[in-house]
Amino acid sequence: MRRCWNWQQSKGTVEVSDMFDLIDKLEDKETLEREEWITLLSAYQDDALRDYAAQKARAVAQSVYGHDVYVRGLIEFTNYCRNDCYYCGIRRSNPDADRYRLTKEDILACCEEGWELGFRTFVLQGGEDGYFRDEWYEELIHEIKQRYPKCAVTLSVGERSGETYRRWYEAGADRYLLRHETADDVHYRSMHPQEMSPEHRKKCLYTLREIGYQVGCGFMVGSPGQGPEQLAQDMEFIYELKPHMVGIGPFVPAAGTPFADKAQGSLELTLFLFSLLRLQEKKVLLPATTALGTIHPLGREMGIRAGANVVMPNLSPVAVRKKYALYDHKICTGEEAAECRGCLNRRMESIGYRIVTDRGDSPYIR
Repeated sequence: MRRCWNWQQSKGTVEVSDMFDLIDKLEDKETLEREEWITLLSAYQDDALRDYAAQKARAVAQSVYGHDVYVRGLIEFTNYCRNDCYYCGIRRSNPDADRYRLTKEDILACCEEGWELGFRTFVLQGGEDGYFRDEWYEELIHEIKQRYPKCAVTLSVGERSGETYRRWYEAGADRYLLRHETADDVHYRSMHPQEMSPEHRKKCLYTLREIGYQVGCGFMVGSPGQGPEQLAQDMEFIYELKPHMVGIGPFVPAAGTPFADKAQGSLELTLFLFSLLRLQEKKVLLPATTALGTIHPLGREMGIRAGANVVMPNLSPVAVRKKYALYDHKICTGEEAAECRGCLNRRMESIGYRIVTDRGDSPYIR
């Protein structure tokens, strides 16, 4: 039974029963008006509302994916980056970052171990490191696909030219992850140095989609300067882009950055957004991110129960995992890949789900 009480908004008093109606509308229409988004997102602290959204999101996710959870093997191969984002622990000017690069042989060894453990997607993630040329990526992608022709290769290496994106796609890359960070241009500029452009970042996402990649965007929840208005714009941008994947997670402060002393993002708001994303983008691939597990011991399980259907354990060599410190207190930096996979299996089984050996392609491309 729905509760009914008053929620104060700047434009008047809103009945909470109206909030439940907005959840129903989102499930049905897959979009809301800007003011409706702001109203709904402002009410995230209500337990009953979050539970209602999560229940609906679980049902939608299970109607598409059943109780299957796709697994991605994350290989963090460089923490050098030319950018100086104010929130990121591997930003160019962080003097405390312990820099490293993996060799091609290191990466292929990670893939070999991952394949044996049942991983069928390898995510090559790193900072925007100019040391690695386009040809290096092409050769690496080609070698991975030659060794494991039934795998998917996902890249997450930032903003590049359209020509570069096309070369990597033609070499065999299947997917590309590029978080837009925030769809609000003013908010974007408050988190990035002047040389970085929100317009260019969004353009990259559309270029990737046009080339043929399965595309992933995303944003941090609770980043400094973010409110319901900014999140409403994120939901609208995702509706317009129609990505195959969306990666969100709570903002977690990182030492050595201008945002080191800022407040951590909210678990409750992050989980609410998982559910809203599932209701809006019903077939989207939605990871329960490591950051979620960092702020709560059962964060990833909560993410799955809120509508997510992907987990991304780390295949990087244990010796470098702590060095890829995008934020503080990152989990799973000391476990071998087999331990991490086994742990996730047990965690998913404990909530009635199962990790599957599958590429886990987007239903949108079938």
